Amino acid sequence: MTITTEFSHELLDTDQASKFIYGPRGKKGTLEQQRYRGVGPKFIKVGKLVRYRKSDLIEYLDQQTRTATSHQNLQTY
Repeated sequence: MTITTEFSHELLDTDQASKFIYGPRGKKGTLEQQRYRGVGPKFIKVGKLVRYRKSDLIEYLDQQTRTATSHQNLQTY
């Protein structure tokens, strides 16, 4: 379920967020592993529900922007 108050506050569940970031073949397990390891985009937890703000996903993608593959201080997986 998507809740919209403004574009920046639109909330996505894990499956929707993984498809937003990684495309139609994105798997929610990728984001679940990132949450477990403490990496990846910011998320909101309310009880057992996990949600991602669309604005946080866009910010995360912006932080992944590189101009070369040899950047220093990048986290490797």
